[in-house]
Order: sequence, then structure tokens, then C-alpha cells
Amino acid sequence: MAESMAPPRQAARSPAALLQVLWLASPALPVGGFSYSEGLEAAVDAGLVVDEASAARWLTDQLHLALARSDLAVAAQAIPAWQAHDLDRIRQLNDWVLQTRETQEFRLQTEQMGRSLLEWARQLGDLGAGVFQRLNAAALQPPTYPVAMACAAASLDADVHDSLLGFAFGWAENMVQAAIKSVPLGQSAGQRTLARLGAEIPAAVDQAMALTDDQRQAFTPLLAIHSARHETQYSRLFRS
Repeated sequence: MAESMAPPRQAARSPAALLQVLWLASPALPVGGFSYSEGLEAAVDAGLVVDEASAARWLTDQLHLALARSDLAVAAQAIPAWQAHDLDRIRQLNDWVLQTRETQEFRLQTEQMGRSLLEWARQLGDLGAGVFQRLNAAALQPPTYPVAMACAAASLDADVHDSLLGFAFGWAENMVQAAIKSVPLGQSAGQRTLARLGAEIPAAVDQAMALTDDQRQAFTPLLAIHSARHETQYSRLFRS
């Protein structure tokens, strides 16, 4: 009888490392993520997102077609680059983010959140000294959010895969809150939407980690159109 092959077990991660990931993933992190809808508000205004089902579809598509192929993929490559102190690679990834934002709103968002994360690290004093010193030394003009978040994950010695899970879940929480306010949705509908996104996140992270430079992309025409329209939308709650 053939011996059964059990899947290899992952080494146990320390509670401290897990807490670092949860810290970075928290919507309470003062980087301003709550103030952006990333085109969702414009989609609501255009009648494309009108209820729980359409909000869940919109955000699920955005997770796989936008976040996984762009910012998550950048963070997946930037974390080991920060760990290796490869500043040329860091600058290359940061420039790619700046050059591929499809609208002014999207570029301003990644710049503002990157600068806010740098300021968060500075305000932490000794607790954030590693993050602040690394970001300052890289002299990024300016640091983009996925590259700055990768720096924080690397400085806090967080696992790459876990860091991306946290990054994606923090994004999902902010986007669900945007949907609750703009569609609008009730809290229970928001929780169901968050659960659906949570089930999709592991596959999105695996996709992001598998992408090479040539496969990474930022090409979401419908999202870009609505982001551009949002810039001149008459009434709005969010900055994007």
C-alpha cells in the first residue's frame, strides 16, 4: 500500500508577527483610507451599483482585476526588496506605481496615503523608527502607499503572504464602509459583502505573489472612467 503524502506544514508564526500584520491591516491606521471610495461612489451615481449584490460584484471584480494585479503585486515584490535593502528595486517599483495610476484621483490617493504612513511611523517614535528611517533613506518622491506599506511590513518582520492578506483585508474593510455610506447599505449587508470579499482574498493574494514584472498591470478602463468622472461629480462624500 502506498504511503500517503501529507501536505507540508507551515512553521508556526509568532503571535507578535501576527499582531504586527493586524496592526498594519487595521482601518484605524491613520493613513486616510476611509476617505476614498476608489470610483465606487461614481459607480453608484451612474446607477451601476445600486444594492448589496451589485456592490459585492463591483468590489470582487476590483479586488481581482485591479488590486491583485497592481498594488498587491507591487507589495509582494517590495517586501523582499526592503528586506534585502535593494533601494534601486524599491525606486523602480515606486516609479511604476506613480506612472500607472489611471487618473489624477488615484495618483493623489497613493501619494497621500504613502506620505501619511511615513508620518505615522515618525509619530510612533522608537516604535516606528525602522519604518521611518528606511523610507527616508530611500528618498522616494513621494513614497506610494503599496511601497510604504511594504516597508512597514518588512521593518516589522511580517511574513510576506500574511502581510498581503492583511493589506487586502484592510482595503476590503474600507471599501465596504464606502459602500455602506454611498449605496447605501445596512450593516448586515456590509458584513455579508465583507465575508464574500474575505473568501476571495486568498486567491487574489496567490495571484499577486505569482505575477512577474511583465505580468503586473494597471488596466481597468471602466474603473478609470468612473474615477475620472468622480473628479467633477456634483455631490460626493469621498475623495475618489
